[in-house]
Amino acid sequence: MKKLFAILFVLVFLGALGGSGYLLYRRAHKPPVVYRVETPVRTTILKKAVATGAVVPRQEVAIKPQVSGILDQLEVEPGTLVKAGDLVARVRVVPNMVSLNAAQSRVERARIALDQATADHARYQALWAEGTVSQAQYQQFEIALRNATEELAAARDNLDIVERGTTGRLASAANTLVRATVSGMILEVPVEIGRSVIEANTFNDGTTIATVADMDDMIFKGRVDESEVGKIRPGMHLLVRIGAIEAAVFDATLEHIAPKGVEESGAIQFEIRAAVAPRPDLFLRANYSANADIVLDRRDDVLAIDESLLQFADGEPFVEVEVGEQRFERRPVRLGLSDGIRVEILSGLDEGARIKQPNTDLTAVNGAGGGGRRAG
Repeated sequence: MKKLFAILFVLVFLGALGGSGYLLYRRAHKPPVVYRVETPVRTTILKKAVATGAVVPRQEVAIKPQVSGILDQLEVEPGTLVKAGDLVARVRVVPNMVSLNAAQSRVERARIALDQATADHARYQALWAEGTVSQAQYQQFEIALRNATEELAAARDNLDIVERGTTGRLASAANTLVRATVSGMILEVPVEIGRSVIEANTFNDGTTIATVADMDDMIFKGRVDESEVGKIRPGMHLLVRIGAIEAAVFDATLEHIAPKGVEESGAIQFEIRAAVAPRPDLFLRANYSANADIVLDRRDDVLAIDESLLQFADGEPFVEVEVGEQRFERRPVRLGLSDGIRVEILSGLDEGARIKQPNTDLTAVNGAGGGGRRAG
């Protein structure tokens, strides 16, 4: 039994001795630390504020009827191009019974008056021919006949207007014809044939038959947070990106900043408007959602590095530049404009410098037995 314990003790001792030797061997043959390196690049750096909103026409005009009635005919559909004065729709008037009765009564009274004026005119015309009455007396009855004739015509026109909304003498200016008031594209036709429509009046906005807008004059309408609004001003350049049109960027110019903010989701937002420059190769539809980058500052073709390469000592920035095989030295740098990802280098580096990426020991990634790889 004692001999067995002795053998086990010797085996344990030899195992511990071998393990210690292996650890010492690994430590003695540990591969050197290998860091990733990067080089500065020449690029454009933009410092910007972001606004969310939509691209809309500068002005949308609602076309409304001038009389109430039933929509009898539509001449346009969304997407139709119209000019000011083009026919949009026709309205069939539903007469008001009180107005219709009054108009019919007026026609009857005018007919009676005309019959009387005709008889008087015929009698005095005969007397004037005989020389019994003077020409001045005869002219009074001639004028009365003309007035009665005109009154009957006016009464009949009024009856036509009450019944049908138009009359033969005023066909081109009929209230039942709904015409475009501006030139542009029909964006929306929210009504259908057969629907009752109401004219605009003191108590009602009226029924919108169609909306028209100039699609060549588009604006970006969005909101900016109060933390950014103090940095912007009219005339600034915007880069508008539309989610529905991938990889397309539209230039815009800031025109208006609201003097009053509104609370939205607990934050104060200010409305902005910017004129969007049209592009002949792309068609902008109304109410496209969009984001706009407001360019606060810009540097073109400058030397820049990733901000992750920067290190700081006593508040002063520096980078570690390779001076030999994985040997680095500190080099202070002077910084310029930053966009949050890259920063402009004013001095301290040249284009060929190889800069160490802090905390990128490749040997820790590849394993101690796999050696190291350098990445430029």
